[in-house]
Amino acid sequence: MRVMQKYFLAIVPEGVFQERVTNLKLEIKDRYQAKYALKSPAHITVKMPFIFNEAKEDKLLEKLRSFVAGYQPMEIAIKGVKTFGERVIYLGVKADQNLFDFQNELKTYCKRELNLVDELSDRNYHPHMTIAFKDLKKSQFQNILRLAVETEIAAELQVSHIVLLKRVNGTWSSYKKLDLG
Repeated sequence: MRVMQKYFLAIVPEGVFQERVTNLKLEIKDRYQAKYALKSPAHITVKMPFIFNEAKEDKLLEKLRSFVAGYQPMEIAIKGVKTFGERVIYLGVKADQNLFDFQNELKTYCKRELNLVDELSDRNYHPHMTIAFKDLKKSQFQNILRLAVETEIAAELQVSHIVLLKRVNGTWSSYKKLDLG
C-alpha cells in the first residue's frame, strides 16, 4: 500500500541550546497563546517539506546518507532576533558559504535523484530559526518580539549532522540523523 508521508531536512541543535529555544517557545505559548512553532524542534531548514512514499523510505535514507557523507562539518552562529514582516519571528543565523553551497547542492540533488519539487524557499535560501509564526496575533507581535530579544539566545554551533524530520500526528519529530563527512 502506498502511504505518502511528509519529511524535511534540517540542522537540529541538541542539548542546552535546544532546551533554551524550546523554553522560549513554551513561554511564548503560555503568555501569548502562539504555539504553532512548538510543532517542531528548534531547527534551521535545509530542504523544505516534501512528500515521499513511506514504503520507499529506505531508498530516501540511502540517497540522503550518500549525499551528506560528501560534506564536512560546518560552523554556524545563531544570534539576534529578526522578523519577516509581522508574520514570523526568528533567531538569526550567520553561516559561511559552506552552508549555502550545501543547501544549494542538496536542493539540486533532491530534484535530480529523488524527483523532489524545487520549492521557492529552496531557491531563495535564508537560514533562520523560527520561534513564532502562523498563529501570531498582530496585537501581540511587538510583545513577543520584545520577549525574544530580552531572552538573548545566542550560540556558536558545530554542525556534524543533518536530521530528517518526519510528520507524525500533526507534529514534526527528528527521525534520522545523517552524519556529515
